[in-house]
Amino acid sequence: MAILSSLRRRSAAGVAAVAGATAVGVCLAVGSASAGALSGSLYRDPSSAVIRWVAANPGDSRTAVIRDKIASQPQARWFANFNPSTVQSEVSGFVGAANAAQQIPVLAVYEITNRDCGGASAGGAPDLNQYQTWVSNFARGLGNQTVIIILETDSLALLTCLNSSEINARNQAISTATRTIKSGNPNAKVYLDAGHSTWNSAGETANRLRAAGVQYADGFFTNVSNYNSTSSEANFGRAVISALNGMGISGKRQVIDTSRNGGASGDWCGDDNTDRRIGQYPTTNTGDSNIDAYLWVKPPGEADGCRYTAGSFQPDLAFSLANGAPNPPTTAPPTTAPPTTAPPTTAPPTTAPPTTPPPTGNGCLASVVINQWTGGFTASVTVTAGSADINGWTVTVTLPGGASVTGTWSAQASGTSGTVRFTNVGYNGHVGAGQSTNFGFQGSGTGPSATATCAAS
Repeated sequence: MAILSSLRRRSAAGVAAVAGATAVGVCLAVGSASAGALSGSLYRDPSSAVIRWVAANPGDSRTAVIRDKIASQPQARWFANFNPSTVQSEVSGFVGAANAAQQIPVLAVYEITNRDCGGASAGGAPDLNQYQTWVSNFARGLGNQTVIIILETDSLALLTCLNSSEINARNQAISTATRTIKSGNPNAKVYLDAGHSTWNSAGETANRLRAAGVQYADGFFTNVSNYNSTSSEANFGRAVISALNGMGISGKRQVIDTSRNGGASGDWCGDDNTDRRIGQYPTTNTGDSNIDAYLWVKPPGEADGCRYTAGSFQPDLAFSLANGAPNPPTTAPPTTAPPTTAPPTTAPPTTAPPTTPPPTGNGCLASVVINQWTGGFTASVTVTAGSADINGWTVTVTLPGGASVTGTWSAQASGTSGTVRFTNVGYNGHVGAGQSTNFGFQGSGTGPSATATCAAS
């Protein structure tokens, strides 16, 4: 669970600049990272605090807004407890569920020694040797598919509590952690801390990134737990990239936390503000060659540590962020061109083709992807319109005996067991010809098959 506070997230004028130090080299069999563009769907954690709250509070007046605009979206899973004996299994379970869903998980590592300079989110590993043991165990659970690692928020932007030797030691620890993670999973995308656009200068940030071994990472992240606009962060990121290029470090890319930067900026503490809004919805399709993803690293609704305990989920904060914010976008079908290779010469199979015709006119189809675990499941459902627009839909799913629906997002459910009908909510009833929208539900027991019926209205 995220426990990150924003106590230190003030403008650069209020934070003393600390020169970046040169990292001590550590020999690991990993070269410089290749920072290619990231693509794919992000993983929505079915056990996040917001999803649990929505499932437990179906009658709350705030639930529909929080469900549709926050719980429906992928967010980071924070690994912030010093638990070297169990972290590998925790990471493996989370990543394995994302792999089964064919989606990309986001893991925020928040374990560095002297975390938050003793502020509201103080903690972390007792010392840097134990930190490396924890990181090694963490890396063993990452599998071999694409994962996104947000490595140690504020670890480089906030150095005011460290002396020069402590800064050197931290830089070495982060550089070693980056290479350890890359060695454990070469497909991991690792991003280092770059603060945000109103903290340290781009040149100073680049110096700190270089000292901490950004050459081994895929790039850097900005704006975690903050409110600066996406455009300001993108401009800042371009300046950092330019400064890194001038140091001979090329190919690095940015990710931006947009979890609550859709409203006003100003006073840093989100616990006491009602003028914040969620920003751009999480995606790897940014349209910017310098930016790999817009992510919700700081889960919307989790407190900063001012009025509430840092990291605790507060529905009034979540509702304030989501109320009045735009609805999530509907998704268009993939535009990837068919392969140009010649068809195989092997005779086609003799299995009869499916008898269900594709949707025509105002019809629709529904496909279901199940993520099953012991005792429960989540289901992600895609509704696709046929050759004409539809203005409403109903999807019917039959659950196995003993299974029941415990929560739904981006749809309204009729019934909880047996045959359950899901109908659109206001913003996703209209689906353009050939386009798609998504909804999902969580349940206990065994999930349904991939078969569902869709009726358009």
